[in-house]
Amino acid sequence: MNRDSARHARNHVRPRSRWRSVVFGGGALLLVLSGCGGVSSAAGPTAVVAAPTRASPTPSATVVSAAPSAAPDPASSAAPLDPDVVPAVDSAGAAAPNAQPADGSTAVAVLSTLAVKGRAPKTGYARTQFGAAWADVDHNGCDTRNDILKRDLTAVTVKGGTRDCLILTGTLKDPYTASVIPFTRGAATSTAVQIDHVVALSDAWQKGAQQLTLAQRTALANDPLNLLAVDGPTNLRKSDGDAATWLPPAKSYRCSYVARQISVKAAYGLWVTQAEHDAMSGILADCAQMLAPTGQEAAAQVQGTAPAPAAEPAAALPAPPAQPAPAAQPAPAGIYYANCAAVRAAGAAPISLGQAGYRSALDRDGDGVGCE
Repeated sequence: MNRDSARHARNHVRPRSRWRSVVFGGGALLLVLSGCGGVSSAAGPTAVVAAPTRASPTPSATVVSAAPSAAPDPASSAAPLDPDVVPAVDSAGAAAPNAQPADGSTAVAVLSTLAVKGRAPKTGYARTQFGAAWADVDHNGCDTRNDILKRDLTAVTVKGGTRDCLILTGTLKDPYTASVIPFTRGAATSTAVQIDHVVALSDAWQKGAQQLTLAQRTALANDPLNLLAVDGPTNLRKSDGDAATWLPPAKSYRCSYVARQISVKAAYGLWVTQAEHDAMSGILADCAQMLAPTGQEAAAQVQGTAPAPAAEPAAALPAPPAQPAPAAQPAPAGIYYANCAAVRAAGAAPISLGQAGYRSALDRDGDGVGCE
């Protein structure tokens, strides 16, 4: 009787052991996935679907997948993906420690400036080391996730009364898979489109981000240069891989992807491993002229258009009649310019009728203003 009772007790306990191991295994998987920069706790249901890669009995797989969906109410489970309250952040110091690559720099050239080292230990890594998820670092009133959805989706609709911040629906042309993905905000649907940290936060932590300030790491986690709206399942498969271990399935996007990683690492002073460097070089060998993405194009255009007002000397046309009067000022009458190049070198361009050094040979259109 005692033996039978003992045998019965052992048989009764074993399933609980399997249940515990499966649950713990799933929990570990969720922790890994939540650190990759795609989704946090809301990724649970999706992550669990991927969990049965090891041969486990179907009952335990079924129970584990059912647990998250039976958990908290939909609003709370969606919060990490689509927060209704925008995390506030002190913007002081929330910027990259270095300037982004200059406009026109090739990715190959910028890659050559990155240090090549081994990985640092992952000890101490946590998502909180990079500040509140999707913090409003640019203070536009919208969280970063919705900012990127608005940037990357087409045909978007927004929720009224949210300053056009909360994206309800849209369509994504996914760069990682080259597929078209419809997006609908909701507890069960938001994970279809996730925001990927192109340089995964865990990867950054192991390659220099430990030396950044919290404000700088917060900037990295919310920098549009480092963020892309992508296919959710593909983002989960990427996890925290670098270019040596993961590349987008769509080969046509690999050059752009690697170039973006290089720009981010340059701006935040992150290094690459030798294997990562070699993988990047191999990809860029097929697109050596690929430019390193930068947010400085707009600034460069503004600087380029600033001098334009100087080309408004047409307003000086009425001035010539007043110039002949001081013709008695021929003190500089000995000034002579051989050509317009000499005029410009002397800083006298454009040169007007009556101005010292002016002569008709410098004024080809005869409008009284030479070397325009």
